[in-house]
Amino acid sequence: MKPDRAPRGPARWPALAACPGFTFVELVVVSALLLILASAILPLARVTIQRQREVELHRALREMRVAIDKFKDAVDQGLIGGTDLKAGAEGYPPSLEVLVEGVKVVNDASGRKLKFLRRIPIDPLTKSTDWGLRSYQDDADSTTWGGQSVYDVYTKSGGTALDGTKYKDW
Repeated sequence: MKPDRAPRGPARWPALAACPGFTFVELVVVSALLLILASAILPLARVTIQRQREVELHRALREMRVAIDKFKDAVDQGLIGGTDLKAGAEGYPPSLEVLVEGVKVVNDASGRKLKFLRRIPIDPLTKSTDWGLRSYQDDADSTTWGGQSVYDVYTKSGGTALDGTKYKDW
C-alpha cells in the first residue's frame, strides 16, 4: 500500500479556507490610494503652517505698534518727559526695551512707571526678538535704523507672504 500524501491547498488547512482575506493586489491598491491622499495633504499642511506664522506676525507687529502709539500719546499728554526722551525723537520711544521696562510718570512722587509691553514679541519667521526698526527721521523703506527713536517695526525676514507681498513691507 502506498503512503498517504498530505493534502494540498485549502484541504490542508480547512479552517483558513473558510476565512476570507485580502489578496496582495487589494493591499497594494489600498496602499497606493493612501499614498496619493497623503501626498495631497502635505502641501495643504505647509500652507496652513505658513498662514499661521503670518497671523502671528501680524499680531506681534500690531502689538508693538500699538505700544509705540500709546507711548507717543503719553508724551503728548505730558505724562512722560525729562530724561526719558531723547532730543529729536519727536516723542517716540528710544528703544523697544523702554516699552518693556517702563518710564516714570512726570510729577509722580510714588515712582510709578508706565509700561507698554509685557515683553518684546518673538518674530515667528526669524524665531528671535531682533526686529527691524525705523526712526521718525528714516525713510519709509529704509532697512537701517537711524537710532534716534522707534517709529516703526518690521520683520527682518526676507521671505514672501502667501499674498505675494514681502514680509518686511508689512
